Amino acid sequence: MGKRSRQRQKTQNAGRDDRDNRDNAGWGAGYADIVKENKLFEHYYQELGLVPEGEFEEFMNAMREPLPATIRITGYKSHAKEILHCLKEKYFKDIQEVEIDGLKIEAPQPLKWYPDEQAWHTNMSRKIIRKSPLLEKFHQFLVSETESGNISRQEAVSMIPPLLLKIESHHKILDMCAAPGSKTAQLIEMLHSDIDVPFPEGFVIANDVDNKRCYLLVHQAKRLNSPCIMVVNHDATCIPTLKIDSDGKKDILFYDRILCDVPCSGDGTMRKNIDVWKKWTTSNSLHLHGLQLRIAVRGVEQLAVGGRMVYSTCSLNPIEDEAVIAALLEKSEGTLELVDGSADLPGLKSMPGVNSWKLMTKEGQWFSDWSEVPVSRQTQIRPTMFPPTNPEKLANFHLERCMRILPHHQNTGGFFVAVLVKKAPMPWNKRYPKVRQDVSSSAAAQTEGSPAASIPSGTPCPPDSAVEEGLGEKVVVVEEEEPKDSPLALETTDKLEREYGPPASKKKKLFGYKEDPFVFLTEEDPVFTTIQSFYNLSPTFPKVNVLTRTHDGKKRHLYMVSKELRNVLLNNSERMKVINTGVKVWSRNSDGEEFGCAFRLAQEGIYSLQPYIRSRIITVSVEDIKVLLTQENPYLSKLEADAHAQAKKLVMGSIVLKYIPNPNNTEDPQCPIQLCGWRGKTSIRAFVPRNERFHYLRMLGVEVFREKQGQGDKGPDGEKAVEGVEVKEEAGNGAEEKGEEKEVGKDAGHMDLENGDKIGTSEPMKEPMD
Repeated sequence: MGKRSRQRQKTQNAGRDDRDNRDNAGWGAGYADIVKENKLFEHYYQELGLVPEGEFEEFMNAMREPLPATIRITGYKSHAKEILHCLKEKYFKDIQEVEIDGLKIEAPQPLKWYPDEQAWHTNMSRKIIRKSPLLEKFHQFLVSETESGNISRQEAVSMIPPLLLKIESHHKILDMCAAPGSKTAQLIEMLHSDIDVPFPEGFVIANDVDNKRCYLLVHQAKRLNSPCIMVVNHDATCIPTLKIDSDGKKDILFYDRILCDVPCSGDGTMRKNIDVWKKWTTSNSLHLHGLQLRIAVRGVEQLAVGGRMVYSTCSLNPIEDEAVIAALLEKSEGTLELVDGSADLPGLKSMPGVNSWKLMTKEGQWFSDWSEVPVSRQTQIRPTMFPPTNPEKLANFHLERCMRILPHHQNTGGFFVAVLVKKAPMPWNKRYPKVRQDVSSSAAAQTEGSPAASIPSGTPCPPDSAVEEGLGEKVVVVEEEEPKDSPLALETTDKLEREYGPPASKKKKLFGYKEDPFVFLTEEDPVFTTIQSFYNLSPTFPKVNVLTRTHDGKKRHLYMVSKELRNVLLNNSERMKVINTGVKVWSRNSDGEEFGCAFRLAQEGIYSLQPYIRSRIITVSVEDIKVLLTQENPYLSKLEADAHAQAKKLVMGSIVLKYIPNPNNTEDPQCPIQLCGWRGKTSIRAFVPRNERFHYLRMLGVEVFREKQGQGDKGPDGEKAVEGVEVKEEAGNGAEEKGEEKEVGKDAGHMDLENGDKIGTSEPMKEPMD
């Protein structure tokens, strides 16, 4: 197979597994060659009766329509209100009466059930956007703000599970199947709901089984610049039990909130993932049911008593939905309660869960009960796929409290969600203390690899900690891996092929790609000597939370994590594979040594770090920020008198540029702005990435827009800017990185530019890639 073909196949495989962050069909390219018909699908759902009587034709018509494009404003940032104001006043008003090729563009509307108008939907497609300069401006705005982390393009129903978790700033959160990361981003936002708290007590551990997808997850999480996120790489069915220090003792880490958004057949995504139309079959759900149940069981094991877990799929099939919840409730023996989350999202239309369903094979054979399944089918069809046979037990489960979102009710994708609350430890934790003692040594030896126990048919296969807890009716420790032809292995292989692309030709190593170590600094580390004095750090600054990624040589970058994440890292280095954590707060710059400090501030971590900095801060006005973001290297005299006077008192080196809103002047932004900068000999500059420059300039009323490629005079990157701001990239990123230290602190010429002049909006000093 040629290189291009392999790359195309890789791209298609990657696209299929992005459950909640694939481009909405309206934003991405179409699938004109795929016919949106699947008779088996129609027959199956008509027979199940999940759609209200008389609405099935409307349901199918909606499934064939492109999915509306939806955006979500990053909620935790103090700039959210300013972004919303900008959208309403600068873009949405102009879109209301637009008509292109006879199609009237609908004005964007807020999602009724999403709080504070922070999520919007529209019927615009990328093709339509590109036909109109007016809509193109809107598109450029979305792209720029998305890259800056201020806006996320995310399917509407994908936003539901994090809202139902009811996140608070002190919660310890686990996202079990996190990639590509849209829901993870929501969790981080909610954790940081109070912008005045730089280090919330809680944290998010985001996990994914696929190593490559973890790096996509890292990219998504990094946009939010949080010190409270950790990305790990484990099989969710065997995710290890972590330990933490608590008052000098080692305790098990139980999570306050768990998001269990499992791999699924994805028939609710047909509106955006057109490929599902031709590939859908009832076998998909049968293959995935066991995997989904094992992940859910592992989730509730790690949930704290009183904690809340949300189980969700983008499938409408009861085999993946109510059947998993019913089996989970039955195994829990009353320690779990299914709660009704519909009241938490007023305005969201959903159907209650069902109490009865049946199975159909891809050949069209139906089974209503396990007793009807022939022996030849009993490896594929399992008892947990059927509703409980005991009417009293079924009634006590209250499966009607589940929520199924149908596409035609609010013009969305299809989705299923269930909210579970843990009232007591799981029954197998108490039932087998002797078994737990017998296997503890073997379980400790088997970390995050293949399943460590053989369990009776129909019981989810436990990881190491589940063996310690005695999960199942009989636990037998085994040393070898699961046989390749076992139902577990076949199910896992099928899932990998469907959700993550073809399996690797060679056996994966336990820890995949090698990661740099996470090395925490001590309070006495020499690196703090100059940093402490240069920035006059507050005595409350948590030095022990600072880490680097190398044992040897000079420290290139310094990162920070929250106190609780430090606790997790220090106590579980041998148990988990950490892909990434922390937020960058300082970067080494050798030229800075002659000015007093070898480390300059990093924009990524400025909002976390600035509350502890008591010097090198210049308070700036709106006009000062405009100068700093639209002029390459302005003289100090370009600043207004107050900021100019402050800057003259400082020696050369890294600085904080801080804007404090004036509540009496409502024309200016009403949110604080903090930028990293450099005070040169006679000049001053802002070290802010290009898209963040665009973001702040828009907030200040300066229009930033890149024209379509191929029109007019173009810059080095093939783009031309209008209205006074040109997009310009410096040639050769590698050269920039190598020359980084030479450029800082030197006045490399000045560009006294007024409105209409060309302005370099690229970051003067590029950040090296981590």
